[in-house]
Amino acid sequence: MINAGEIKSKEPLLIEGFPGIGLVGNIASQQIIEELSMEYIGSMESRFFPPIAVLYDGLINMPVRIYESEEHNLIMVVSDIPISPSSSYDVSKVLINWAGSIGVKEVISIAGIATMSDEAKVFGAATTKDMLEKIENHVEIFQMGTISGISGSIMSECFIQEIPAISLLGATRSQNPDPRAAAAVINVLNDLYGYSIETESLIEQAERIELEMQKLAEDLRKSEQSASPRREFPMYG
Repeated sequence: MINAGEIKSKEPLLIEGFPGIGLVGNIASQQIIEELSMEYIGSMESRFFPPIAVLYDGLINMPVRIYESEEHNLIMVVSDIPISPSSSYDVSKVLINWAGSIGVKEVISIAGIATMSDEAKVFGAATTKDMLEKIENHVEIFQMGTISGISGSIMSECFIQEIPAISLLGATRSQNPDPRAAAAVINVLNDLYGYSIETESLIEQAERIELEMQKLAEDLRKSEQSASPRREFPMYG
């Protein structure tokens, strides 16, 4: 269930950042929200979510939050909890149904992808040829493979509901929080949509961010270990 106030943006872009490998989506989303001074407008609730409360400076906050920037015609959905594979379908269906109801023009899914390279690559995939052409000069196209978890489920749901969507996958070598991969994805977003979101602080504060996000990474690992193991590997890289 989504509880959100009135959306002021017209045909907005929606970006989602749920925890996954390297916490790329979560870290990138938090940086975008802060840099664009986005307004909290609501949250997402589900019986499938783990029974926890999220604290910020001693205050309770919702674990899956929705923000808006009318100035940038942008909606952000960010999560501080892992979504189990068994509930990904239901959660993504509710989210994309809501996206359709508010007239979202495009959806961007931010996640990480495991590679064997140290190079800060961003892989991309899309639900339509037009969207693929939009990103082909900014990312390395993910030619063959799978996108698992909530990000893959969201992309599938966008395809089913014919909402144009792209997946931006920051390359990372481990499950540990990876601010550098998040910064690489944000740089692609800056190029694609004309944003000026600063990423230097993510690199400069990488060690602090990795430490702060380690608990979420551990929770995510436990969640994945309870399900059958699935990994995403590009066919090259």
